[in-house]
Amino acid sequence: MIPKTFREVIDLGDGREISIETGKLAKQAHGSVVVQSGNCMLLCTVVSNYKASDVDFLPLTVDYREKFAAAGRYPGGFFKREARPSDGEVLTMRLVDRVLRPLFPKDYHCETQVMIQLMSHDENVIPDAMAGLAASTAIQLSDIPFETPISEVRIGRVNGEFIINPSLAQLMESDIDMVIGASADSVMMVEGEMNEVSEEEMTEAIKFAHEAIKVQCEAQTKLAEAYGKKDIREYESEEEDEALAKKIHDMAYNKVYAVAKAGSSKQERSAAFTEIKEEITATFTEEEQEELGDLISKYYSKAEKSAVRDLTLNEGLRLDGRQTTDIRPIWCEVNYLPSTHGSAIFTRGETQALATVTLGTSREANMIDMPSFEGEERFYLHYNFPPFSTGEARPIRGTSRREVGHGNLAQRALKRMVPEDCPYTVRVVSEVLESNGSSSMATVCSGTMALMDAGVQLKKPVSGIAMGLITDIETGKYAVLSDILGDEDHLGDMDFKVTGTADGITACQMDIKVKGLSYEILVKALKQARDGRLHILEKLTDTIAAPNSEVKPHAPKMVTKVIPGEYIGAVIGSGGKVIQELQKETKTTIVINEDPITEEGIVEILGTDQEGIDKVIATIDALMFKPEVGSIYEMKVTRILDFGAVLEYIEAPGNDVLIHISELAWERTNNVTDVINVGDTLDVKYLGFDPKTKREKVSRKALLPKPEGYQERPPRDHNKGHRDNRGRNNRGRDNRRDDRRSGESRKEE
Repeated sequence: MIPKTFREVIDLGDGREISIETGKLAKQAHGSVVVQSGNCMLLCTVVSNYKASDVDFLPLTVDYREKFAAAGRYPGGFFKREARPSDGEVLTMRLVDRVLRPLFPKDYHCETQVMIQLMSHDENVIPDAMAGLAASTAIQLSDIPFETPISEVRIGRVNGEFIINPSLAQLMESDIDMVIGASADSVMMVEGEMNEVSEEEMTEAIKFAHEAIKVQCEAQTKLAEAYGKKDIREYESEEEDEALAKKIHDMAYNKVYAVAKAGSSKQERSAAFTEIKEEITATFTEEEQEELGDLISKYYSKAEKSAVRDLTLNEGLRLDGRQTTDIRPIWCEVNYLPSTHGSAIFTRGETQALATVTLGTSREANMIDMPSFEGEERFYLHYNFPPFSTGEARPIRGTSRREVGHGNLAQRALKRMVPEDCPYTVRVVSEVLESNGSSSMATVCSGTMALMDAGVQLKKPVSGIAMGLITDIETGKYAVLSDILGDEDHLGDMDFKVTGTADGITACQMDIKVKGLSYEILVKALKQARDGRLHILEKLTDTIAAPNSEVKPHAPKMVTKVIPGEYIGAVIGSGGKVIQELQKETKTTIVINEDPITEEGIVEILGTDQEGIDKVIATIDALMFKPEVGSIYEMKVTRILDFGAVLEYIEAPGNDVLIHISELAWERTNNVTDVINVGDTLDVKYLGFDPKTKREKVSRKALLPKPEGYQERPPRDHNKGHRDNRGRNNRGRDNRRDDRRSGESRKEE
């Protein structure tokens, strides 16, 4: 029996639409939906345990996977099976998680798993733009407590026109690539990259995206109602004690306020807050501490947060004593590591990042192999966040999702400023050495300087800043904080990171925790971020004003040479013999790629020794050398033969030609050495291909004046006596054959 299905359709314009359907697949999940646009189909399921976990947070897992079968492909690798998630999948997980997590009840601690799978791929549809819609719809179809439907869309701008969920081809032409997450009432998440757009343009893009999201949220509500909206499950909520909360607030608030106002360092402040908490805890008996320990910690944290927020709203002061617009002290240094191709340190307050740059050929490009996208990155950035950067000791279990996300943000901030004609593959690695504030923005700053130190000709330097927002809904007060601390990130209502040049924004990442944030406040916050960004940019350019004109002496120099496709094989040689010997001899790296459009060969020559690079170029030129008929060339004698000599082209070493003894001079030449010897140089005229000898022909005498009275020998008649000669030869062969036969007969006798 075919199950009954329920379906809603969302119009995207331009003849495109998204459908959301339930009732057919994965019915044992607590909620499931198939989201489809064109031939792209996502299956999303959600399951949440009915029993709470023994933790004080929401154990939510968002998993996004792209199945290779969706694109009719096999997974790479030995086992031919999907394994750990790719960076692209991890980034999509983070985009969805950041919007979903704040909308679950604060006291809901049941383990919850959202799984999104790409089941069918369409090359004209980018699937991650629909992942948020799929996740929210699955939750709306379940009995899991969740505040309100949300959705996510990607927005691009081509020729000044905004596009919702653009295709990959449109995105390549777009100057904006942002993913917006929102409910019908509030924008909650923004992440993307831009080509130096203004704050107003970015805000307009967010507004446009929000209107599309409102339609998608309405479609989810309609589908849930048609399917039969389930009653929200009952769950065991956290224990509350209002009297205890007020008691701890009264005991802690003023003390915390005083410590926060003192403007101490992170370590001093942390120690002071711990002491206050311990003093309060000590006022309770051991029995009360055992019974109420979790509540005491919870209510103390609330009191601490309230005091710190009030200090900023009332007096404009912050935990470290700064005003709201102040940037922490900055110091920078370039060329710190002597052996890297480029390096830089950026330190802002208690946050420090050391960036390195490595230059390579196209062979070192980062290959991306996903069902939804295949390609390579010639510029990429990796971000490492070791535990010692925050004074912690914890296990290291591979690259974390956070490291992938922060590295991607910094990469997007910088990549549009790397010139299109940069011959290198460029890898930037950021090592975070201290962290109290945004280490991803420190990565952008150190990465900019390291690239300039390496001699990468950035179009413009890029800086980044992390901002915060504190609001009071009752009074209408708000404060925008520049260059936030780690603690301010936790206690604020919005944290957003903005990167850009002096002329505009290149990337951003926002998480908005307050409902109904006005666009006026958002624009003000972005403009304050611009002031801070320009202040930081000035510090960077004071350290290194412009990219170094050349790469470092120990860094490889890159020369790119285009050759006709017909010569690719000659340069490689049989079994790679020519290119391998050339690399070994010149101590260079040579990579040859074929342009799929022009079919020309793109030769990349990488080496630290200019002499070696020049030799590679000369060898390639020699391999491609084609003499022109009638042209004169300087030659060197390399070998003497009885009937002529072997000559080598001076301008194309390795290219030889035979000159016949009769072409050395007009007079009769008995011995070649009467005219030339090994090592001599002479000019010859190239006469082209001689069909008689089936060889290339050159002549020295063609450049000499003809002697007076010189007479050409009459051409030899090759047909004269041909038949007689043939007969004699035949007879000779017959006689020899008879002799052999006679000998054999005698031998037998």
